Amino acid sequence: MADLCPATALEAVLFVAATPVPLATLAEAVGLSEADTRTELENLAREYRSGRPRGFELREAGGGWRFYTNPLVSDIVLAHVTRGQSGKLSTPALETLAVIAYRQPVTRAQIAAIRGVNVDGVVRTLATRGLIAEAGTTPSTGAVLYATTPYFLEAMGMNSLDELPPLAPYLPDATELDDVEREIR
Repeated sequence: MADLCPATALEAVLFVAATPVPLATLAEAVGLSEADTRTELENLAREYRSGRPRGFELREAGGGWRFYTNPLVSDIVLAHVTRGQSGKLSTPALETLAVIAYRQPVTRAQIAAIRGVNVDGVVRTLATRGLIAEAGTTPSTGAVLYATTPYFLEAMGMNSLDELPPLAPYLPDATELDDVEREIR
């Protein structure tokens, strides 16, 4: 790290993190012990909370550390993210939603394996629109599982998932998805 401040390196790693980063991973990335890394993280979190209010905060949650939107501005961020969005979903969003609807609960890796592309942004969009939500984690890997919401049923004009057209036979079965997810790791 040369003469780089550990806090600066931690900020850089956390800035690009889409999910909470475990303490051990952060410690390895910046070349510090876990105890020293925790101290640096706690100091950063305290620094962000002091002084003028910021639009973000650093928190330990979900098995790691991550930047989160400050709850004081969450309404502003939500309005910004959804501004200009029509009621229509893009083709990638519809494909992702179909995978989730037919194979739920399903992980991002499983969705990506079926679609053949990164689905992180689309999953975020579907969650923001309330069509999907987290539905637990896998026992083996701890990966987040996603499922459709009651709003999905309402938006699709259905009372239950049993009303989905019989498309499921054309998708890989759960065992194949688990195998693909293991290969990705």
